[in-house]
Amino acid sequence: MIANALDGEPAEVRSDRVSREIQALTALGLDPFEIDLRNYFERGGRELDGELARCTVLWLRGGNVFLLRLALAASGADAAIVELVRDDRVVYAGYSAGPCVLGPSLDGLDAVDDAAAVHRVHGVAPIMSGLGLVPFRVVPHVNSPTHPESRALDAVAERYRANAVEHITLRDGQALLIDGDNQEVVGSPTAMSELLY
Repeated sequence: MIANALDGEPAEVRSDRVSREIQALTALGLDPFEIDLRNYFERGGRELDGELARCTVLWLRGGNVFLLRLALAASGADAAIVELVRDDRVVYAGYSAGPCVLGPSLDGLDAVDDAAAVHRVHGVAPIMSGLGLVPFRVVPHVNSPTHPESRALDAVAERYRANAVEHITLRDGQALLIDGDNQEVVGSPTAMSELLY
């Protein structure tokens, strides 16, 4: 599990959320552990590549998409993950910020997540490019009234539509499943309280 979207939270809050996420994933029969990308900033390399390669599933949880993207870049995990996914050696999964980084750009998501958090936490400018694993932007939590950011993300999706920006929207309870050239939205909208968060 990669939880660096939480890096702007106080240490005890981050730790509690990571712990709860691990418990929830364990309850599903998985054997999760955290790969904290901050441990690999500016060194990454083979050690991180090996850690990522031993995973069959990479779970990227929600939080601040700009903090997640910075952590992926600063550790070198971005390039490693792109290679693992393209070579079909790992399943990329997650929610909220996790799928948002898959597209070509994060432009527009600063209407919801605080891009300036990157400078406050790491002292550098945010990265606005995505991983480019899909040719469209992902907008989560749309039309999901129990999610606190739903209205803001509805507005992001509307701006993308108005400006002909290729994107896909997901309601809470839905997932985008991509298998080779096939892609479909699966699941059904559900209340936020029923989701893993």
